[in-house]
Amino acid sequence: MADLIFTSFKDGLGRSSFNLSTDTLKCALLTSAYVPSANHAVLADVVAAEATGTGYTAGGQALTGVTWSVAANKAALHAADPAWTTVTVTARYALIYAVKTVAGLTNPLLCLLDFGTDRGVIGGTFTVRFDALGVLTLE
Repeated sequence: MADLIFTSFKDGLGRSSFNLSTDTLKCALLTSAYVPSANHAVLADVVAAEATGTGYTAGGQALTGVTWSVAANKAALHAADPAWTTVTVTARYALIYAVKTVAGLTNPLLCLLDFGTDRGVIGGTFTVRFDALGVLTLE
């Protein structure tokens, strides 16, 4: 589940700027050089800390199986776990953002997942495992 939900995303929800069932969402990997801040709003704010490595494409990858649901008084964003195969990369964070321009924000940030420590793989598969309760939840 998300460790940080960006303030601009919360504001955008209130202004109907997002349709999480149809917007294209992506997951990018960030290194430990990133200093998390709820005030970051767009991909350009964090791109300097994006991971690099063989088999990893800047900007990350599109999420699949995205759904937005409400159950037991909680709203949740779900998606299939993104995986990069045959990759050599190290990351500390998974960043979820929307591929769109809305209210003057290009590629607005949704949330950040903290792995707790650097995670890496050499020539293997790097998978971000989302919590069963959702990528992010709102209570």
